[in-house]
Amino acid sequence: MESEWFTMNKSILAKPTEQQLRWHDMELGMFCHFGMNTFCNQEWGIGNDSPEIFNPTELDARQWVRTAKRAGFKYFILTAKHHDGFCLWPTKTTDYSVKSSPWKNGQGDVVREVADACREEGIALGLYLSPWDRHEPCYADKEAYDDFYAEQLTELLTQYGPLIEVWFDGAGSEGREYDWPRIMGLVKQHQPDAMVFNMGQPTIRWVGNEDGVAPYPCWNTSSEARASMFTSDMLTWLPETSNWVPAECDVPIRTHHWFWHPNDEDSLRSLDNLLDIYYRSVGHGTVLLLNISPDDRGLFPDIDVERVIEFGDEISRRFDHPIAQTSGDGTELTLSLPYEFLVDHAIVMEQISQGERVHEYVLEAAQDGVWIELVHGTAIGHKKIDAFPAIRTQQLRLTVTKYVDLPLIRFFAVYCTEIDSR
Repeated sequence: MESEWFTMNKSILAKPTEQQLRWHDMELGMFCHFGMNTFCNQEWGIGNDSPEIFNPTELDARQWVRTAKRAGFKYFILTAKHHDGFCLWPTKTTDYSVKSSPWKNGQGDVVREVADACREEGIALGLYLSPWDRHEPCYADKEAYDDFYAEQLTELLTQYGPLIEVWFDGAGSEGREYDWPRIMGLVKQHQPDAMVFNMGQPTIRWVGNEDGVAPYPCWNTSSEARASMFTSDMLTWLPETSNWVPAECDVPIRTHHWFWHPNDEDSLRSLDNLLDIYYRSVGHGTVLLLNISPDDRGLFPDIDVERVIEFGDEISRRFDHPIAQTSGDGTELTLSLPYEFLVDHAIVMEQISQGERVHEYVLEAAQDGVWIELVHGTAIGHKKIDAFPAIRTQQLRLTVTKYVDLPLIRFFAVYCTEIDSR
């Protein structure tokens, strides 16, 4: 099979930063929507709910973070302020925060408790700060609110330790111009290693849906992102935004609900649904950000904990122990097994530190002296998970048929997800 060299726009060979590479390898992040909405049975508050109703009497941030760690997640993002403007830390900018609530007699700080738990458990911390604020009176005054928001952001960037990600939600901000050069200056000054989500000068982008799935192929360059999954939020990107802007796939574990709602257990996603999302996010080279919401006690519900651990355990069962693996440079890579095995999955990863070089590939298995095609794909990028009908073989071959520069394969492995692979 003859490989083809072809010329692409040089932005295709954009390369990630060290921080982006570290983020790519995390693969699984946990989102945590918690706040005033939790106590009001709503998703988007308008900012007029009394702080008196915020009282999670059993709040245990360590339960949240330990659940994430037990399920194999590598980072944890908390909604420090959602669109209703209620702040989960005792900010100096407004009284609409935990300091005006009965929780811990106004002396509590949810962000601090999450930050401490993440540090103790070795989980990276990220914070979400909604630019849109439906409570703050000065929001109507652009200059005044820019000052207000910069002060809130500075508090979060400087008081809670290193951050893996700062999450800027574009919802509700259509047509609004924030002072993104100033905002990005603060991030670069105080948290230069943090990923920035989708606005300002992003280093990661929204995948374009809240289903947790990436299209295939899902290239990591900004030019391809704008062409294939353009959203109005991308208009706010500053000119200096890097050419490498990979996608993050956010999705709630309870369908259509980011915050906890009572009597909502039937909306919990099935294990099969979560695995399908995993295959179409991480398996398409992106990072999955799965949301789990604490209830009004301040705890993850037991059924959510059980489901996400079941999810993490199944990923580990399937992919922690490859039958065989290899790596190498060039257009053809052969993987020999010690004897004939039943295989039904392959994982291939490029050395993306040198850019996305593969643009078409074929995976084959040898059987009775004949090469049988299993998969024909395009992008590999950070990771491509391929599932195919089980076949018994002792040798597999990965052939890159279209590429830009010499293909660099970081990892090529095969698996059998059935109980008996012999």
